[in-house]
Amino acid sequence: MASDRKIHTFGEVAKHNKTKDCWLVISGKVYDVTPFMEEHPGGDEVLLSATGKDATNDFEDVGHSDSARDMMAKYYIGEIDSSSVPLKRTYAPPQQVLYSSDKTSDVLIKILQFLVPLLILGLAFVVRHYTKKEF
Repeated sequence: MASDRKIHTFGEVAKHNKTKDCWLVISGKVYDVTPFMEEHPGGDEVLLSATGKDATNDFEDVGHSDSARDMMAKYYIGEIDSSSVPLKRTYAPPQQVLYSSDKTSDVLIKILQFLVPLLILGLAFVVRHYTKKEF
């Protein structure tokens, strides 16, 4: 295996993203998993979704068995050139536009929030008083 240590660029590995030609990068090592595509318990879609990126987290999150880790040796084809791996993209939420409202409209809304329920309650008392039947 020491003589097989070919260095692959990330761009070269990313081109191998098909069912008949599938390479993965896991923990800085490159694996040609093409012969394993049909045998993979999760199906070939799982392996294909891990192409074109560092699949280490995908691999580790599943919790592969020791026998699965041992099996990886036969698919090993070299190392990844770490300088060719793109930096991880961090999520940057879109900038929010701050809403500056008019102070007078804020006061008006607060007054209405207080007065409307009082008016409804008052109307209910008036309707109850005039529709009450005396026996």
